[in-house]
Amino acid sequence: MTDNTGNNDVENIEDDSLNPNRRRMLMMGAVAASSVVTIRPAMAQSTASVTNCTIQIFGNQTGHRSILPDGSLVPHGTPGAFRPPARRYTRDEIFFALHGHDLPGSDYGASRAYVNYIKNLRSGEPGFTCYTSIITPR
Repeated sequence: MTDNTGNNDVENIEDDSLNPNRRRMLMMGAVAASSVVTIRPAMAQSTASVTNCTIQIFGNQTGHRSILPDGSLVPHGTPGAFRPPARRYTRDEIFFALHGHDLPGSDYGASRAYVNYIKNLRSGEPGFTCYTSIITPR
């Protein structure tokens, strides 16, 4: 059908100049969809890296030190101090140690000293992010 000006009614219904918000909403939807596609793999990767994390009880920053039962670092040879473990501990091993079990390859005293060391980790120190992922509820 045509009106007095000779224009087609069907063309007037879909004219984007009458409804600029429709075009903007469609563009925003496309941007949001691509953001979800981009963010999801990154979140999955970070979740996987946190669940597979390990903690080295003594990082390179400690030099030649041992650990007291309270978790503090002291020079080797200090009475009552434990030597550093020869391996890294996994997230699951640390989780169980935080709940009363011994760390693998450690007796009760050394395991408690290592757990206290882990509890004393601060932001920026190696292993802090892994420890935080263990104690933070999901």
